[in-house]
Amino acid sequence: MIRYEYKVRPAPTKGRKVKGLKTPEARFAHTIEDAINVQGAEGWEYLRTDILPSEERQGLTSSHTVYRTVMVFRRLIEENVPTPLEDVVEPEVAEEESTSDETSLETSEAETAPNDEPSEGDQKEDAAQSLEDHEATKEN
Repeated sequence: MIRYEYKVRPAPTKGRKVKGLKTPEARFAHTIEDAINVQGAEGWEYLRTDILPSEERQGLTSSHTVYRTVMVFRRLIEENVPTPLEDVVEPEVAEEESTSDETSLETSEAETAPNDEPSEGDQKEDAAQSLEDHEATKEN
């Protein structure tokens, strides 16, 4: 799927002085051209220019609408989105990993003492006891 990201920049409102350009139209066009070329050098493609309303505060209690001219740019997002087939682990790889894990597990079990973990029943009793202790402290 093709995806784009967008960048919105305010359009220039005044032409800059440039050597060789005498008319206001030529200066303004050159300023717009520079703005587009700067973004293009960064990989952004010029898409369009829009005029959008912007509500701004005027004084302490009132507001008014100002229309802003913005330039819209876009560029392609090159992301490595895995396809459903890439998520599947091949059986050969999984078997090799599990075989090496089993071997290391057998070795570590032989070197360690028997399992000292509490049984499920012991864990339930401990949980019940801690709940009783908590309730007793709430009452006091």
